[in-house]
Amino acid sequence: MSDNSNSSKSPVRVRFAPSPTGYLHVGGARTAIYNYFFAKHMGGTFYLRIEDTDRKRYNETALHDLMRDLKWLGLQWDEGPGCEGDCGPYFQSERLDIYHREIKKLLDAGYAYYCFCSEERLQEVRAEQEKSHVPVTGHARHCRNITREEAEARIAAGEKAVIRFKVPETGVTEFDDMIRGHISYQNELLDDLVLIKRDGYPTYHFASVVDDHLMGTTHVLRGDEWISSTPKHELLYKAFGWQPPVWCHLPVILDKNGGKLSKRKGAASVGDFRDLGYLPETLVNYLALLGWNPGDDREVMTIKEMVESFTLERINPKSASFDEKKLQWMNGQHIHMCDDAFLKGIMKEGLAAKGIDLSNEPESRLDEIVKQLKPRAHFVQDLADMAVYFFVAPTAYDEKGAKKHFGEGSKEVATLVRDMLASIEDFKTPVIEKGFYDLAERCGHKVGELVGAPRLAVSGVTAGPGLWEMFELIGKEEVLRRIDVAMPLMK
Repeated sequence: MSDNSNSSKSPVRVRFAPSPTGYLHVGGARTAIYNYFFAKHMGGTFYLRIEDTDRKRYNETALHDLMRDLKWLGLQWDEGPGCEGDCGPYFQSERLDIYHREIKKLLDAGYAYYCFCSEERLQEVRAEQEKSHVPVTGHARHCRNITREEAEARIAAGEKAVIRFKVPETGVTEFDDMIRGHISYQNELLDDLVLIKRDGYPTYHFASVVDDHLMGTTHVLRGDEWISSTPKHELLYKAFGWQPPVWCHLPVILDKNGGKLSKRKGAASVGDFRDLGYLPETLVNYLALLGWNPGDDREVMTIKEMVESFTLERINPKSASFDEKKLQWMNGQHIHMCDDAFLKGIMKEGLAAKGIDLSNEPESRLDEIVKQLKPRAHFVQDLADMAVYFFVAPTAYDEKGAKKHFGEGSKEVATLVRDMLASIEDFKTPVIEKGFYDLAERCGHKVGELVGAPRLAVSGVTAGPGLWEMFELIGKEEVLRRIDVAMPLMK
């Protein structure tokens, strides 16, 4: 039954093949990332295939969101929906004629058979198997020896049937996994898997094997939940006379407590993290390091750097824990690496949403504000939140900060600082800084004792960019006015 098969010398072709039934989970996103990195590192092809044969669970919105999220992550496919190649169609629901052609080959060769067992019958068999402590296959192969002629006659008479694969009842099925080594399964523990359902649609097992072969897939990188399915896929490849791809089953991603990462416990989808303010570069970087390393101690990396370093041999088979605090730290690092013009655009959008008019603001001032704020931002929306006091005077003051900095003696300190600032003609950062140090020396204070009350008075908060830089950007008159407004609150 053999035809053209994948050669080990073929250019690398890998795929991401999601089912559009829900959101893109970060585990699925990491699978897409590894496939993309491997293809780009090897100069191969990364294609997108939509496995939409489960028509009951198919969701049009999920399909749209899935493709949007992949593009947002920067994982543009070389072939697939929207950029057709020679192996389409790329929606499995559009490939039914192909599956029916291929299943006929298995039926003709005696590797598949029609099964008429009802769901009720299968449940009874399953219960009996569990009770008898024998391998639970969910069926007793009642229909395995029905002749092809009898089966087709019953179907012609209106009976419904699935088509199952004849798994060998003895022997062992073995395969090698790139990161897990040699794996073997006793055939007697495998069920006669369904290949074609009663509705005429293929199961995942059948469609993925047929498509991976016909689309030239050289390596299959997928989650380790599919390891137990791989012997069945190996047997299908053998029945067809096709060369199997290289298998690589990826480690699972767990939450910080060792449980399954899910929306019930917080963010779990790519869309969740996008909405929280994470950069796509951050999420790709972080997910890539959950199970892979570049061979050195680098953590913050660009996609280009990761593609250059990526090899399957450096994937760790052990499960990885998702640490959102580490992700947040990494987001800050990527924000620091971002182009200032990009961040300025985000800041301007955020400020406009807050009703702040920037029409008369010099771009050079906005540029400098971004430069001062970006080292302190953990999320892109932080920029607008932190920038508000550069344009609007505070109407309230941090409560804990006020207890600390507006307490006994603060009015005297603020008055000294105000008078010093008022005396400065060239209100620039170096001059303001020198003024604070000179004042500290004259008054016998430490510089740190002089900055708390003025910072809180001018910004409403206790932390932010450098004080001298902040004062220059807000301007002398406005700084003095804001200190005057806050003075009655001091002691």
